[in-house]
Amino acid sequence: ATRTKSADVERADSGIGQMAARRWKSRASETLSSLQAWEAHRPCTDCGERDLPVETDVQNCNQRRADLCEKCRKRRTERKESVLEFVNTEASYGEDLRIIKEEFYLPMQAAGLLSQEQLLGIFSNIQELIDLNENFLEILQEEIDQAFDQGDDDLMTVCIGEVFLEFVNMLPAFQTYCLQQSSSVNMLNALEKEKELLRIFLNVSQNDNTALRRMNLRSFLMAPLQRVTKYPLLLSRIIKATTEYHPDHSSLREAKSRIESHLEHINMKTKQEGNTWTLRSFRQDSKKKREVINIEMRETALKTVGWLREETRFVMEGSLQLAQPPDGQWVKKGSKTLKFQNMQVLLLVNMKRVSESSLESAEPGPVKDAVLVLIRDKNNGKFHLLREPLRLSNCIVSTDPDCEDTFELIEIRREAFVFRDSDPARTHHWFRQIRRYSRELGSWKKRRNALPNIMISTPHTRP
Repeated sequence: ATRTKSADVERADSGIGQMAARRWKSRASETLSSLQAWEAHRPCTDCGERDLPVETDVQNCNQRRADLCEKCRKRRTERKESVLEFVNTEASYGEDLRIIKEEFYLPMQAAGLLSQEQLLGIFSNIQELIDLNENFLEILQEEIDQAFDQGDDDLMTVCIGEVFLEFVNMLPAFQTYCLQQSSSVNMLNALEKEKELLRIFLNVSQNDNTALRRMNLRSFLMAPLQRVTKYPLLLSRIIKATTEYHPDHSSLREAKSRIESHLEHINMKTKQEGNTWTLRSFRQDSKKKREVINIEMRETALKTVGWLREETRFVMEGSLQLAQPPDGQWVKKGSKTLKFQNMQVLLLVNMKRVSESSLESAEPGPVKDAVLVLIRDKNNGKFHLLREPLRLSNCIVSTDPDCEDTFELIEIRREAFVFRDSDPARTHHWFRQIRRYSRELGSWKKRRNALPNIMISTPHTRP
C-alpha cells in the first residue's frame, strides 16, 4: 500500500493546503507569543496599569503575577479597614445605647426614681435609636459575613453606601434626639439637684459599675450626637479608598451628601429654637442648601397629613406655577389669561409596608392614600400651606391638546387648579405621576364622566 503524505491527509480531512497549514501554524505561534507577552504585562484589575510586581509563592515554590498594582493593593487594604471601622464603630455605638437603657433607664424606672414623663424628657426617643441601630448593624454584619463566605477577603462586594441609603429614615430619629438634647441635660441637672436618691444612684453607678467605664450618664447621652456627626467622616474615608468604577461609589457620595444636609438642617432648627450648641458644621454648596430646604418641606408636609414617616414615600417635589381659573372655559381663552404664582408642591403617597426594607425602593407597595401638598414660601424663609392637602382620591387630573404646557386638577365639588412647570417635559412628568395615583385610588372613570368640564369632556384628551 502506498503511504499517504501528511499534506494529503490535511486536504482530505480539512481542505487546508500545505501552504495554508504553514501560515496557520505561524499565526498560532504568533498568537501564543502575544498571549504570553500580555500575560507577562497584564493590566491591574482595578486601574488597568501594567508592569505589575512579581510575587513569590513560598508554599508552591513558583512565581505568579499579582492581579493588582501596588497602589490599588494599598487602596483595597485602606478600603477594607475603613469598612470594618464603620461596622465596628456602629457596634460600639449600639453597645453605648444598650448601656443607657439597661444600666440607667430601666433601673431608674424600676426604682421609681423618676416619673415616666421625666424619663421621657431625659432619654427622649432612645428606644427608637436602639431599634434602628440593631437593624442597621444586622444588615451590615450580613454584608461582611457574606463577603467572607464568598472568598472576598478585601470586602469589595460590601456596599456601605447602598445599605446606608436603605436606612436613611434613621436620620429624622437622630434629629428628634439632637433637638431635645439641650432640654434633656437641663432637666437631668435640675432633677439631680432636687432628688438625693437620684444623685446617689448616678454616683454609685459611675464609680462601681464596671460596664460604664467610669463614665457618667451625661457622657453616654452624647453618644447619638457623636455618632451622627461621625457618619460623614467615616463615609469620606471609604469614598477616598473606593475607585469611581466601583458600583457603590455613587451611593457613598449620595449617602454622605444626605447626612451632611440633615446635620445642617439640625443646626438650622437648633438656632431657630434659641439653643447655643450646634453639631459639627459642614461647608454648604448649592445642592446641600436645596436638600436642607427639601427636608424642611417634607417635615411640614408630614406634620400636615399626619402619616407615619416609615409609611410615607415622597414621589415628586419641586417648584410649580399654579393658577385658579374662574370658570371652566379658560382653555378657549388660553393659559395667558390666567394669573400664575410660584408654589412648592410635594406629591406624597401613603402605602402599606410589605417588608422591613426601605420604602425608597423602585417598586412601591400597595397605595393607601396619595395627596398633593401646596406650600407657599414667603420672604422670611418660613413655609406656609396654601390650603389643606389635595387628596387625589377625590380629584380628577386631565389635560388638553390646546394647552399642552399645563394640566388641570379638579377637586370634586370644590376647586380647580391649573399647574405648569417652566420645562414642558417636566410638566408632563408631573401630570403622569399625579394622574397615576388619582386613577389608582377610587373609581376614576365614573368620577371623570360625571363631571362636565371642557378639558375633561374633550375627545382629544392626552393618553
